[in-house]
Amino acid sequence: MSESGSDLDATEHTALMDGHIAEARPDRELAERIARKRKTKSDNQRSYGSVEQIEGGPSGASIAQQPRVPAAPVEPQIEELELKYGARHVIKLFVPVTLCMLVVVATISSINFYSVKDVYLAYTPFHEESPYASTKVWNALANSMILLCVIALMTVLLIVLYKKKCYKTIHGWLILSSLILLFLFSYLYIEEALIAYNIPMDYITLGFVLWNFGVMGMIVIHWKGPLRLQQAYLIFIAALMALVFIKYLPEWTTWAVLAVISIWDLVAVLTPKGPLRILVETAQERNEPIFPALIYSSTVMYCMAAASPAPGAAGTVEGEGRDGTEAGGGEAGFDAAWRERRDEGAAPRRLRVDSAPPRYVTRLDPPHAPHAPPHAPDLDEEKGVKLGLGDFIFYSVLVGKASSYGDWNTTLACFVAILIGLCLTLLLLAILKKALPALPISITFGLIFYFATRSVVKPFADALAAEQVFI
Repeated sequence: MSESGSDLDATEHTALMDGHIAEARPDRELAERIARKRKTKSDNQRSYGSVEQIEGGPSGASIAQQPRVPAAPVEPQIEELELKYGARHVIKLFVPVTLCMLVVVATISSINFYSVKDVYLAYTPFHEESPYASTKVWNALANSMILLCVIALMTVLLIVLYKKKCYKTIHGWLILSSLILLFLFSYLYIEEALIAYNIPMDYITLGFVLWNFGVMGMIVIHWKGPLRLQQAYLIFIAALMALVFIKYLPEWTTWAVLAVISIWDLVAVLTPKGPLRILVETAQERNEPIFPALIYSSTVMYCMAAASPAPGAAGTVEGEGRDGTEAGGGEAGFDAAWRERRDEGAAPRRLRVDSAPPRYVTRLDPPHAPHAPPHAPDLDEEKGVKLGLGDFIFYSVLVGKASSYGDWNTTLACFVAILIGLCLTLLLLAILKKALPALPISITFGLIFYFATRSVVKPFADALAAEQVFI
């Protein structure tokens, strides 16, 4: 009894002396040597010399007092996470935007149907058939303003329905739009592609393929499905809409619409009463995701540094640890007398520990609980940078319209300009930490690159080719 008591006191004082030595000489090598020495101790010595068991710790687990490693400042860690987060999402958004533009450019280059102007939208009553440039300019401006009024009216209607919580009406609207795109416009696209590539197919096979394609798209967009499949359908829908605009908008009206819609995006997102800003703020207040038929999400998780563990998890582990200690004590060879001595020595040991400097913390890495709740997959789908499908559509309209003239230098210039604008938008998003319009910077760069390349670079390259001068 006396020998065990002396061993107990010696071990406890040794542990506290190690802590004071570490405080007086905060040397890293000394701390590592102390840590290695504690790791080599036996299990019961570690439990005798433990500082205090954390609530929720498992049975028989001990916590050796170690000098605190100075924690890195929180702000640099958050900035580093934001930089990684932004860089990761640049790549995550480059891929779908590039795929959408590639689909449009490949279709324009191989299928003549979308380059022929024979039918126009009902929202563009002026068809720019006059030979005078001034007439074409005001026709294009009038058409773009009419189309902008239609878009603004539809947006305000959507916001009013969302504010009134008319979710069924909104879902019906979106489902009807998806049905038209996935069945009617997909049928036109497949038919023209078969004609362009001279591939025979009967209507039964075409109907079977189109039915499966459309139904699967409705399921993954409006209900549940693999994430990659949902993203692929959203990219295809955006490409179809871009092809529709290129096909049914007059020549000069297309460029006017791109400029006007960028200004509208700026106003709708950044002004205090902008409809898109109201939509985003309302969704955040209600803690609801925006409708998946309108938004492309990269769904990449990012973590923030936590200052303290969750209180609920500690309580759960605590109950199991104490029950396990009492139930398994006799089987492990510890009798009632040993438990009595342990309870008697717990109070002075805890008192000595409480008098230690507050800068030292007890640390324990508990084993993974076997009953830990599984990771909820639904949380992954709500996080990440989100880009509206309208941004995909107008990016692709610009690049597809540039490729319709057959100049690959202009097409590549517009493609690079859009990606540069997207990078700058994501950089501003990381700095300002609020919803930003994705169209203005990219479309402005795209228009500048398009007209500069078309007016300056292309004639210069043609002159060099005619004179057989190679740079």
